[in-house]
Amino acid sequence: MGLIGNLTGAPAAVTALGDAARGVAEVFVPSATKRMELSAEAQMAALRQLGAEYDNAPTGWFDSLVNGLNRLPRPLLAFGTIGLFVYAMADPQAFALRMVGLNAVPEPLWWLLGAVVAFYFGARETYYFRNRPVQIPPALAENPVKAEENPALADWRAGQGAG
Repeated sequence: MGLIGNLTGAPAAVTALGDAARGVAEVFVPSATKRMELSAEAQMAALRQLGAEYDNAPTGWFDSLVNGLNRLPRPLLAFGTIGLFVYAMADPQAFALRMVGLNAVPEPLWWLLGAVVAFYFGARETYYFRNRPVQIPPALAENPVKAEENPALADWRAGQGAG
């Protein structure tokens, strides 16, 4: 048996001493792993709460109408662009006349149109990016962190009930 084992008396005492040292160390330097686990659990709780708000959202005729209107701009822009090519081939003189008219539009108005289109499609992209499904790491899904495992939180809750 080693020197520390002889001084402390048993291997269980060495283990207890190591656990006590780790506990004291975590008072000064919090466990990064524990902090990440608790942060992930807090984020999952917030996402579950947000999802619960939209589980039973009522959809009436007005909601369906607005959803349908929201889906129109991209197909209209795509088919409209193809339509311009068809129009240019069908009636080149009228097409050229209209393009001269577009050339008379002031540049700030083109910038405004570009900003409106960019913000519209950027907002849609942001919406779909924010509402993508959340991937839970397998280790966290198998072993979720429970609040009861946090001794400081348990002591604080005990102090709240006593006070």
